[in-house]
Amino acid sequence: MNQANTAPGLKTATQGKLGANSSLLDGEIKYCLYARKSTEEDEKQALSIESQVKEMLEMAIRDNIQIAEIRRESHSAKDSGQRPVFNQLIIDIKKGSFNGIICWAPDRLSRNAGDLGAIVDLMDQGLIKEIRTHGQKFTNSPNEKFLLMILGSQAKLENDHKGENVKRGLRAKCEQGWRPGRPPIGYIHDKYADKGQKKVFLDPKRSSIIKKVFEKMAHEQYSCRRIYLWLKDDIKFRTPTGKPMTISMVPRMIEEPFYYGEFEYPVGSDKWYKGGHDPLISKELYTKANEQLKRNNISRTECKEFAFTKLIKCGHCGSGITAEEKFKKLLDGTVKRYVYYGCGRSKNQNCKNGYIREEEMIEQLSKIIDELSISELGLERQFNEELERYYKFSKGLLGIKDADFDKQKSVDMKNYAKYVLREGSIIEKRQILGCLESRLEMKNKNIIVL
Repeated sequence: MNQANTAPGLKTATQGKLGANSSLLDGEIKYCLYARKSTEEDEKQALSIESQVKEMLEMAIRDNIQIAEIRRESHSAKDSGQRPVFNQLIIDIKKGSFNGIICWAPDRLSRNAGDLGAIVDLMDQGLIKEIRTHGQKFTNSPNEKFLLMILGSQAKLENDHKGENVKRGLRAKCEQGWRPGRPPIGYIHDKYADKGQKKVFLDPKRSSIIKKVFEKMAHEQYSCRRIYLWLKDDIKFRTPTGKPMTISMVPRMIEEPFYYGEFEYPVGSDKWYKGGHDPLISKELYTKANEQLKRNNISRTECKEFAFTKLIKCGHCGSGITAEEKFKKLLDGTVKRYVYYGCGRSKNQNCKNGYIREEEMIEQLSKIIDELSISELGLERQFNEELERYYKFSKGLLGIKDADFDKQKSVDMKNYAKYVLREGSIIEKRQILGCLESRLEMKNKNIIVL
């Protein structure tokens, strides 16, 4: 919660004669009350934001001082320049809107050297005349600024020590065999144990299913998509939060070494620990499943590129149109290659859209090009560049005269586009379709212009 508002019910004590944006009179101090807590739980804070505001307002009434505005912020102060409300406060002080700050304690203002330096620098410039806390007052005097810097540095030291203590505690936990954080699906924490002492046990509802996932990948050569569909449709598997698994969770699960009894912490540090939990699978099963996963990934990365994929959508389910090639051995001993295009079924595994051969698709695209206007083709620049290239080739190498070449320019863009669809390279064919202003769909073996 980051807020800024005028202090309610304190007109005599806090508002005085000036508004928040008025210029300050000589010798007058107009305060902004700044209340902050970090993003940790409320019980870990010295005082909540509203408690800080209440205490500071009572102090303002008691000392008859002017609070022009209250600003609240829930943000950690360990890194400099990361608090939007505090940053705006610094800007407003430079503008002259305030020349004093009230906060519960110096560590509410800063726990880092950068923000502390900004405060002290404003005091050096005379833009901050006074900082008040619940028990202290700091003015633009050497001793009081020095004390403020000591208290701010002490807060930073405490913050640094806290970070080191947390890291030391996490290392100790890892050495005991317990990985910090939430365990993977198939394991559950002991919810009755104290924080930091929670052990990990096999989930009686899900562990056997997770083991079957590894077995299907390793022994039955299931793909990640097939495992995903098996979990989703066949057994209606749900995570501990009650949600179905996504397909991206399957490879992450297969690659998780926690299941065979070891873990790396932090991830990428190459520091490995023997887990105190019961392994769900053997290391041999884990290795075999990951070998199959790697083979699946290799087959995907080595897939062939086809001319008209990723450019046409399925008219039934909205999936992309993909392609596959088939080879047929002819009677004369030669092998003929056929390319078929159809729905990739990424959005609907049961999509009924049929497949068509590449030759038929080219014929349909050629008819579409005949029906489109020149502007819809979007080929003028590409067509002119192609003509210019061909002109230089004809004149320089073949010796064709300008007059003869002008006759060849009668070839229009539509014929050029149809020629490229039939005779061009994969890249050239993709460029032609990429130039079309209209969107294409394939439905019931027909290409449709939208």
